[in-house]
Formats: sequence, structure tokens, C-alpha cells
Amino acid sequence: MIKVYCYERCTTCKKALKWLDENGIKYELTDIKANNPDKKTITEAYKKSGKPLKMFFNTSGQLYREMELSKKLKDMSEAEQISLLASDGMLVKRPLVITNGNVLLGFKQEEWEEILL
Repeated sequence: MIKVYCYERCTTCKKALKWLDENGIKYELTDIKANNPDKKTITEAYKKSGKPLKMFFNTSGQLYREMELSKKLKDMSEAEQISLLASDGMLVKRPLVITNGNVLLGFKQEEWEEILL
């Protein structure tokens, strides 16, 4: 089963869920704001993804900008960044999709087709 962390008011999330539905892909939906991924989930997704940890941050989000994280992340340890991501789902790039073998960050249709279809 695919686990999808989304925010209901996010237009990118809405597009992603529509795409999943149109392609008949079953998923477990989790509200990223109400039930943000914990440290264990973030850590496992990060390691599974093979992507830099900074890609897990929602750089266009209001909270990210308010906290001035673009200036602070480079001086933070990996553990501190993971703790920060786990502290508030609005800091996490969305949708965050976790499958048995892959992790998708954001909605890029070509990437989703390659991995999910």
C-alpha cells in the first residue's frame, strides 16, 4: 500500500490525488498537518529516497520562510533537520509518497508514472 502525506488545501496535493485516482492506484491518505510524519518515518524515507535531506523541506511554505530556514539548514546536523521536519508537517515537501521501494517528494507526473505505473 502506498502512503500519501498531503495537506487538503494544497493545490499540488489535489493534483496528485486526482492523478492517483484517475490511474486506479490505491493509497492510504494522511493529513500531513494533523498527523505529520515522525522522526522514524522521516529518517526511513530519507534513507530510502537517496535524495539530499534538504529536498524534504517545503521551501515555498510560509513556516519555512518565517523560520528563515534557507539560512539555517546548512549549519544544522542531519539529526537536527530530521527533528525539525518531524516537528511540523507544514515544513515537509508535499505530497510525500512512501511505497515499499520508493519515496516521491512533490508531484512530478513523469516521475510518478515511471515509479507508480
